[in-house]
Parts: sequence; structure tokens; C-alpha cells
Amino acid sequence: MATGLIALLDDIASIAKVAAASVDDIAAHAAKASAKSAGVVIDDTAVTPRYVVGFSADRELPIVAKIAKGSLRNKLLILLPAAMVLSIFAPWGITPLLMIGGLYLCYEGAEKVYEALFPHAAHDHEADIGLAAVDPVELEDRKVAGAIRTDFILSAEIMAIALATLPSDVDILTTAFALAVVAVTITAGVYGVVALIVKADDAGLALAGSSVAAIRLLGRGLVEFMPGFLATLAAVGTAAMLWVGGGIFVHGLETYGLDWLGHTIHHFGELARGAVPGAAGFTGWLTEALGAGLFGLVAGGLLIPVAGKIVAPIVARFGKSDDGRAS
Repeated sequence: MATGLIALLDDIASIAKVAAASVDDIAAHAAKASAKSAGVVIDDTAVTPRYVVGFSADRELPIVAKIAKGSLRNKLLILLPAAMVLSIFAPWGITPLLMIGGLYLCYEGAEKVYEALFPHAAHDHEADIGLAAVDPVELEDRKVAGAIRTDFILSAEIMAIALATLPSDVDILTTAFALAVVAVTITAGVYGVVALIVKADDAGLALAGSSVAAIRLLGRGLVEFMPGFLATLAAVGTAAMLWVGGGIFVHGLETYGLDWLGHTIHHFGELARGAVPGAAGFTGWLTEALGAGLFGLVAGGLLIPVAGKIVAPIVARFGKSDDGRAS
């Protein structure tokens, strides 16, 4: 009896060791995958605050929470299963889907540039695609939906990078858990930082009422600094859409052997690295990001009339019932 109990305890200990090793493997793979995705995570953090700017202070955190919830749902319920299925049964389908997503980011970024340069024409375009001015509640819903759509593309890139980072001999269960850890960790990190950014001015106001001179000065500094910082971040977010979207599409072209554009961008990046040896990494990255961003701006600009004159009427047609009323 005692021997049987000892054997059972040994079995339990062995299972516990295997489970602990599996947890360690998942954590290690997730950490490596998250690190590889860092560039897109930074872009995601820069893009999101622009969707919150312009709303009242009491709506900022609820909007961030809605976007974060949608982002997590995208990653865990759609992208993770899709990544697993595609990687097993149709790995060839990952690249074209990412390229389509990249074009969507290019369109979103180019639309914002178009709006800044030609506000009246941009208003007409919004009317064409059904985004004319609406009441505040509907405007918030549209902003949240737009942010979640953009996040979906960036999250797809993050999950694709994470999946590609995992060793080919990792079992399906470990892969799924590692991707889930990446999804939760990155979503919490991105939207935690976004929440801090959008509420920094409120924190500044609170600090400005302090009786301590140094804290009061810090609060006033935050209040004065944040509007310009948010405006800059909105511009960076638009640029991030263009360079990430353009980069995804250019990389997709390289996958299919159409590498002249990617090689040209990389060539200019190498020239920039050689021209400024003291900051070779930054200047090379900046040059290549500019190249991808310019491509993204051109591609997105070409898609604006396509969206307004072709896609929107088709969507409107299928979004109505036969008697012409919205379904």
C-alpha cells in the first residue's frame, strides 16, 4: 500500500515537473515572440490615442477600454485560431491576407493626410462612404469601430510575427498558449500606456492644485505639454499607418519574388547608414520607414476614390433590403 502511494506521488511529481517545464517553455516562447513584435507594438501604441482625442475627459477611459476589449477579442477569438488553422492547412494564405490588411492601413493613413490637406474634399469623401457628421454617441461608436479595425490589422501583424518566431518543432498546444500570452500581454501593455497618455492632462490638472510648489509646477508643465504631445502623437500615428501598411505590402511583394521595390528601399537605407555612422541604426530605419511610408501614401491615395466610388456603393447596395431600406 505504502509502495503504491509512493509510486503515485512519484507520478504526480513527474507530471508537475512536465507541467512546469511546459509553462517555462510557453513563457520563453512568448517572451521571444513579444520582443520580435516590439516594432509593431510601438506603432499600435502611437496609432490608438488619435481615436480618443476630441472626446470629453469622462469618455476617454471608457473608449480606451472598449478598444482594448475589441483588440483582445480580435487576438484571442479570431486571429489566434485563424493563425493556427492557416499555419497548419494553408500557410500560403497568410501573406496575401496580411497584404490586404496592409493596404487597408495605407488607405486609413492616406485618408487622414487627405483630410488635413483638403478638408472640404475629405468631407465629400466621408459623405460618399457614409461617414458624414453624426450625433456624439454614434460618432464614438464609429471611432471605436475604426480603432478596432485598425488594431485588427496591427494585431494580425503581431500574431504573424509571433507565430513565425516560434520554433517549427513546438507542439500545437504550446504554440496556442504562447500566442495567447503574447495577445494578453501586448494588449494590456499597449492600452495601459494609451490610458496613461490620454489621462496625463487630467493628472496634470490634479497636480497643479497641489500646495507643494514643485508638484504644482510639474502639473502645470504636464497641462501645457500634453496638447502638443497628443497632436504630435496623432501625426506619428498617421505616419505609422502608412509605413507599417506600406512595409507589410512591400514585404509581401518580396515573398512573391517582386523584390525590386523592397531592395530599392533597403538600398537607400544602407546609404543613410553609411552617411551617418554615428547613428547608423536610426538613420537606416528612418530612411526605410520613409520609403515604405511614401509607398503607403501613394497606394492609399489611389484607394481613396476606389473606396468612395466603387466599394462604398457596393457595400450600401448589399446593406439594404430589396425595398431600399437598411437591413
